Amino acid sequence: MQEPKTKAELVELSQNNYKKLMNLVNSYSKEEIERKFPEGTLNRNVRDVLAHLHHWHLMLLGWYKVGMNGEMPDMPSKGYTWNNLLGLNKEIWKEYQNVELETIKKSLDISFANVQKIISEHTDEEIYEENKYKWTGTTTLGGYLISNTSSHYAWAIALIKKSLK
Repeated sequence: MQEPKTKAELVELSQNNYKKLMNLVNSYSKEEIERKFPEGTLNRNVRDVLAHLHHWHLMLLGWYKVGMNGEMPDMPSKGYTWNNLLGLNKEIWKEYQNVELETIKKSLDISFANVQKIISEHTDEEIYEENKYKWTGTTTLGGYLISNTSSHYAWAIALIKKSLK
């Protein structure tokens, strides 16, 4: 499916990709789950990938809360710009190094549900209308939702498959 153009497509693709991701993760043995990815990837194992997704969910939820209250959120995060995401992602990676996989999976399920709740509360127009919200600038709310759900899950699936083959 191409990039979602309606709320229904966004819900379907984000939920389907999330389900595919979790089914993939759950299909691996403990040894495979813990196997280090090849050199050159920031996220070094499955736990790191899931933690990355969870943290980006949390950032999106934070942006949304601040933005919908009429303020401008620090995007992507305080002290970072969209041009230095590698530094931000390294900080995210460090933050979760002592967190167990099962804890991250539970946290990811919760943050996924919270993002899905945001999607469910909006109309097609609210999700896809340009310049609808001051805090999203020229990007639609849908743009942020797609980037942090369906597209991000597709990236995670591809990275895990490539790294564990």
